[in-house]
Amino acid sequence: MARDDLIKLEGAIKDVTGGGMYNVELENGVVVSTKLCGKMKRFKIRVVVGDKVTVGVSPYDPTHGFILYRHKN
Repeated sequence: MARDDLIKLEGAIKDVTGGGMYNVELENGVVVSTKLCGKMKRFKIRVVVGDKVTVGVSPYDPTHGFILYRHKN
């Protein structure tokens, strides 16, 4: 699926699990299992618990997604 087809939602990092996976709590209270997108890995952008992020969620499986952007505080 292309990056443009994803649904973009705002949330905060709630928990860091093993294998590069993150649990993100969205603004509506739903927790989504996510991982970093390719550009964030390429430029070595780090995210920690509490960071505000933009998550791209597939319309077919809304329980998984990619972290697309880390917002500056």
